Amino acid sequence: MMPSDNPPEDQGRIKHDSFDLRINQDLGQKTTYSQSEFEESLKSRLKRLGSQRPEVFSSIWAEIGFIFSISMSQILTEYFVSGFTVVLPLISEELNIPPESSTWPASVFSLAVASFLLIFGRISDIYGGYPVYVAGCLWLAIWSLIGGFSSSDVMLNCCRALQGLGPAAFLPSSVMILGSIYRPGPRKNIIFSIYGACGPIGFFLGILFAGITAEYSVWGWFFWIGAIFSALSALIAYLTIPSDIQAKLSVRDQVEMDWLGSVFIVGGLFLLTFAIIDSSHALKGWRTTYIYSTFITGSFLLLIACYVEARVASQPLLPISFFKEPYMTALFVALILTFGSFGIFLFYSTFYMNYIMSASPFQIIAWYSPMAVGGCIIATFGGLFLHLLPGTVLVTISGVSWIITPLLFAIAPQGANYWSYIFPSMICAPIGIDVTFNVANIFITTSLPKSKQGLAGAIISLLVHLGIAIMLGFADIINTNSAAKLSQRQSYHAVFWFEVASATTALLILTFFVRIKKAESELTFEEKTEFEDVRSSNVVDENIELVL
Repeated sequence: MMPSDNPPEDQGRIKHDSFDLRINQDLGQKTTYSQSEFEESLKSRLKRLGSQRPEVFSSIWAEIGFIFSISMSQILTEYFVSGFTVVLPLISEELNIPPESSTWPASVFSLAVASFLLIFGRISDIYGGYPVYVAGCLWLAIWSLIGGFSSSDVMLNCCRALQGLGPAAFLPSSVMILGSIYRPGPRKNIIFSIYGACGPIGFFLGILFAGITAEYSVWGWFFWIGAIFSALSALIAYLTIPSDIQAKLSVRDQVEMDWLGSVFIVGGLFLLTFAIIDSSHALKGWRTTYIYSTFITGSFLLLIACYVEARVASQPLLPISFFKEPYMTALFVALILTFGSFGIFLFYSTFYMNYIMSASPFQIIAWYSPMAVGGCIIATFGGLFLHLLPGTVLVTISGVSWIITPLLFAIAPQGANYWSYIFPSMICAPIGIDVTFNVANIFITTSLPKSKQGLAGAIISLLVHLGIAIMLGFADIINTNSAAKLSQRQSYHAVFWFEVASATTALLILTFFVRIKKAESELTFEEKTEFEDVRSSNVVDENIELVL
């Protein structure tokens, strides 16, 4: 049940001389408060505002339709990430894709998403999240439809890469829309919990439909079902998401695209990640000419991008000032490790159950079901705790769960029992990833103004998919090198131990270098700026006039 569904009827404001902080509240009588009384009254009102339904929704049903359409962005993305690993063996067999080339169709999707997120984040800030979101869903539908007809590995790789442009558009715009509509408070916590929990649901649906299509050797339907979901999502989004096109028209002259930075960032990320992913399959590994040359070139382009963003661009795609926010850099490093290890888990847990435990596609579906159920439970109850416990405590609990998740696979003996190892791992997985994802989403979106919510959404999604692409590359290196000396089961165990190490490092960073407070009802970024101006003025000891 959502907190307080009654939206405010009018616009009120808190006034103090030149200070004019507009917040939603009922108009009433005018009262004079001292500084302490003012802050106490403000806190109680912010608590109410953080629980109310936003004015853009005429009813609770309109809000539910909106939440469903926005949450589909998570479901669609995870559908095409998780399910593809199940149908990949069948596709590789039918299209004669050699084992050393099978990593690319799986990785190129996340690589394309990661490379273009910042660009679409800026486009969302310029033109609005609504048109970008709908266009992204339609684009994904088109290339999913075409991808089902792939007749070669080249066509498959191209379709997977072009598919990735869809999530690159609708992921940052979805976070932008949520961050712009919901102010800090319990309601925002619940909505973001639902949004984050749809990831495991999408993951399960991907496994489900991929398992069915693989069982009957009709892998094209995995793509076509995804195309149907994407087209329906575009239609529902068109009908339920409040349009922000007109609102962006009034400020479009104030925001511009950083094309120079875009070129260097996209080129650098793509070449660097390509080198990492392909190095394990190159003839001479890292000594192969095209591997180290693309790695060096990609690194050089990223260095140029840093210079452009810091010194040249008037409105940088990724402002350097963003990293000066307290704890932000440490948080980014920890999240890349966390989400990267999540990508490893998605792929290698499926491989382990398929090749080592000889599970059928339908067994894999059943074995993953606790993860989807756990995601639903977190969506139902997780948001209720985000304003009660500090974010640091929550991510610590989440981090411990995320260490246990791959650890159970790493220590699983030959002939391991599902209930002793796989089942508890699936229980820990949604706790480990969903809680961290929700806390990070709320922390980052609350730290930026409405004008940069597209950037906030792009950064969050960038950390997820860049982490997946890079860490999968390292995992593939470990698996390939281990397979030359160890059995297939032992090489998979080596990958899971690498994931354990990554998750442990992320937990240590989050515990000792990041401090995140409770996600309580509070002022928005813009309101905080104005409020701090008043508190730092030379008249703070005078009575403050509060218009209620």
